[in-house]
Amino acid sequence: MPKHIGMISHYLPGGSKIGAGYQAHYLANAMIRRGHRVVVHSLCAPPADALYQVRPIDAGNGLRTFRYAWALRRIDWSQFDILHAHGDDYWLWWPLACFKPPHIRTMHGSCFAEARHIPGFVEKLRMAVLGVSEILSTFVANRTVCVSENTRVYYPWVADTIVNGVDTSAFFPGGEKSSAPTILFVGTYRNRKRGQLLMDEFARVVLPQVPNAELWMVCSDAPPARNVTVFGKVSTNELADLYRRAWVFCLPSSYEGFGVPYIEAMASGTPVIATPNVGALEVTASGKFGVICEASCLGDRLVQILNDQDQRDRFAQLGLERAAIFSFDRIASLYDELYEELCNRRSQSKSVTGEL
Repeated sequence: MPKHIGMISHYLPGGSKIGAGYQAHYLANAMIRRGHRVVVHSLCAPPADALYQVRPIDAGNGLRTFRYAWALRRIDWSQFDILHAHGDDYWLWWPLACFKPPHIRTMHGSCFAEARHIPGFVEKLRMAVLGVSEILSTFVANRTVCVSENTRVYYPWVADTIVNGVDTSAFFPGGEKSSAPTILFVGTYRNRKRGQLLMDEFARVVLPQVPNAELWMVCSDAPPARNVTVFGKVSTNELADLYRRAWVFCLPSSYEGFGVPYIEAMASGTPVIATPNVGALEVTASGKFGVICEASCLGDRLVQILNDQDQRDRFAQLGLERAAIFSFDRIASLYDELYEELCNRRSQSKSVTGEL
């Protein structure tokens, strides 16, 4: 049955590269295609390909994350059949509870985990405070869902896992690979994504052995370097094209709650190389569907796979098989079942209350 869905997502594509914003965007579009109505409450403007409505939230200038969360209390949530939050719903407790529809919260990772990997005391403290708010959210919502089993480690009382998805209408294999051996990176140069580590290994190990190799960096903070192209901000179509043309995709993060770029690369027919962060280990099934190696041997492993067509073809095929379980059609179907279950439970509860 079609439903009116109110979503909460601080971030959306175009306004941020935060992965949770892309997941909210793709899920909202998938729900529209399934016949639902969706309104996303966000600080970001709607992306060009948004099929859903965006309701802008005024959070003022300072402490925007916390102001945004508080501003959500002013929304009349009773107009919706389902409230689905991708973050920042920790203030939606009593006395709002009796006016809310069934409330789902998706945990896209853990701020406590990120606090361990982010530099600087102030940022660590900020992440820790947000981690406390995440825990509160699990008790505010009627149902909490984690996007990976390693995320559930931080919320052991949460029973449900629905993995993140990939938009296979945008990310799919095809076309010709780049004429030069090419490594693609999507992330940030500094901090836990470790773009700097990859660039250093590329210059120190890869170029001396594969002189025509190229490194494509989709990030905004990398410096210029030999045989390195920094693309900065790209559209979804441009990103998908880069995935398809690259020989390999490498994201050597120290931490990923899930790691959406890994499944985007897999769905595009490009083999994945990652360091053993918990997200990469889960997505690749500990190296069954992608290459996992320690940071100390990253450069050597990149050289090996760039020089081995058979190995690239094998991991590309395995990645395509793995990506099938992350299709947004499948993910949206699982959420649809959860929406229906919670709405039915709410209806039954109201019927019993009315009889009493």
